[in-house]
Amino acid sequence: MLNRRLLLLSGLVAGAGLSLPVFAQEKSAQDRPAEGKLAVVASFSILADFVRAVGGERVALTTLVGPDGDAHVYSPSPADAKAMAAASLVVVNGLKFEGWLTRLLKSSGTKATLATATEGIAPLKMQDDGHGHGHSHGGEDPHAWQNVANAKVYVANIQKALSAADPAGKAHYEANAAAYLAKLDELEAEIRAAVSRIPADRRKAITSHDAFAYFSKAYGIAFVAPQGVSTEAEASARDVGRIIRQVKAQKVPAVFLENISNPRLAEQIARESGARIGGRLYSDALSGGDGPAGTYIAMMKHNISQIEKALAAGPA
Repeated sequence: MLNRRLLLLSGLVAGAGLSLPVFAQEKSAQDRPAEGKLAVVASFSILADFVRAVGGERVALTTLVGPDGDAHVYSPSPADAKAMAAASLVVVNGLKFEGWLTRLLKSSGTKATLATATEGIAPLKMQDDGHGHGHSHGGEDPHAWQNVANAKVYVANIQKALSAADPAGKAHYEANAAAYLAKLDELEAEIRAAVSRIPADRRKAITSHDAFAYFSKAYGIAFVAPQGVSTEAEASARDVGRIIRQVKAQKVPAVFLENISNPRLAEQIARESGARIGGRLYSDALSGGDGPAGTYIAMMKHNISQIEKALAAGPA
């Protein structure tokens, strides 16, 4: 029935001289819906991990932007529209992180409840340095999950949304959320302990794009990025030159690569400034299951381990 509706819609649109959105053919990995389970779509891999932790076996989960995927530049596929149409609940980050979301919701015709995981979080304002950064998300930084305290808000919002969509599973979702929140408490203590072992004058680093402002504010590591908060915009030669001068002047110890960004920019800055390459950080996406950041908790542990190792290691 769904395929017939989509064909009819395509015919009507074509007849009106219009076109449906163009979707990329690449499809991210996803779990297959199972009969009797709540059909949930999560917009990207980090959110999907939260949903999986809270939903457990009661949820059939589809992830749109999968491991190592860049949600900033993602193009939804026809399979995504089909998954959205079949879902009972769609979980998104919000704060204009998923710039393609409105188009996908409209094209899918979904009747699913939309849950925004950042609801209740006070967003950081992006710093406009006069170099054209900061416009892609309407002035708000969407990377709120980089502060574990915010991750707890994500989990609470997801638990509420799942309970509302599946009241019979409320006790299950509450128990899973409580167990996961306890793990997040342990994670936050581990991050703070690691930062305390880094000399105060070495708590600064360069990353490929500006995804770590929430981490910086929460834990006291200063990050500078030549790209803005979105990987959609290329850093200019002027931006790169400014960063290189800043690295030299402030003796920034390390430059970090990111899993979603082209490494050449960070490598250029390291080469021309004399800073060391501090390893690879996971910012907007998890790794695959066999990688070092297959879950949110693993991602944050990996990141702080890389940061501590690079910044506490002595002069570059």
